[in-house]
Amino acid sequence: MKVLYTDFHAKDISTERKVFQDAGIELIEAQCRTEDDVIRASEGCSALLITYAPANEKVFSARPEIGICSRMGAGYDTIRVADATRHGVWVANSPDYGVGEVSTHALAMMLSLIRGVVRFDHDVHQGNWHYSSTGRIPRASNMTVGVLGLGRIGKRFAHLARNLFKRVIAHDPHLIDGDFPAYVERVSLDELFSQADAISIHTLLNDETKGLVDARLLRQMKPGSYLVNTSRGAVVNVPELRQVLAQDADRLAGVALDVLPEEPIKPHDPLLADRRVILSPHAAFYSVESEIELRRKAAMNIVTWARTGRPDYPVNTGTKKPPTA
Repeated sequence: MKVLYTDFHAKDISTERKVFQDAGIELIEAQCRTEDDVIRASEGCSALLITYAPANEKVFSARPEIGICSRMGAGYDTIRVADATRHGVWVANSPDYGVGEVSTHALAMMLSLIRGVVRFDHDVHQGNWHYSSTGRIPRASNMTVGVLGLGRIGKRFAHLARNLFKRVIAHDPHLIDGDFPAYVERVSLDELFSQADAISIHTLLNDETKGLVDARLLRQMKPGSYLVNTSRGAVVNVPELRQVLAQDADRLAGVALDVLPEEPIKPHDPLLADRRVILSPHAAFYSVESEIELRRKAAMNIVTWARTGRPDYPVNTGTKKPPTA
């Protein structure tokens, strides 16, 4: 059996190599960017281990021998699940590897915005030593924090935030009331943006959420509000975010983005010059331990499918069986 590692950023993929080697599975390495790249590189492969490369109708039609796609991460927006299901292909992910890392990163970014930590650091380096150099700083314990998406990470974020903020509210249309923690108040999408002083985004990217946070919602936020996104870059309509920052100067006191629709950020992007904006390089998932766990779990999805016909963390239900020896 052969697996194509379609693309990867890690300098050392010995973790993945060992998982497949121990299972007697051959690993083919590539750096695919397009469907055609994936099709060319996956000849003779039964499985795809994917970071950002696309897997869709074109790929599955051209390579009917592919039985599973395992995504290196919790999100799986580069894989068209409907196309995979139509072709009987299993889709799997690693949904629980970095819950603590992403939730604490989001909270760290939010508190850095509220407390002006990054701006204070910049000012001190520029020789400006004064507690008021960043402007107004609100008291966090008087604030309402909002959570968009109350899955594993959203719930962990809410749990961490509940002792720091006055009130925690959340919007997630896919959860029943009983799945909301007792300390989280359920609100509509519009209520979330109009009532929260600070919002952290923790939703998957799909057709429903792409561009969801747009100018209409941003302009509902209170003057002096804060926005944090550690989920997927395209959940926020970034051109409209830039527009709100430029045209409605008092609306957002701070924005923190770990993810962007196009990464890395372009050198002349206006976000880089805006003192209200904190950026990190899609790093919220990362710790030494979480990276190892992520890579091992994503690879083990394929190994478990090869052994049992079903991955450890299925996103859909496929019908394709692993190849026999």
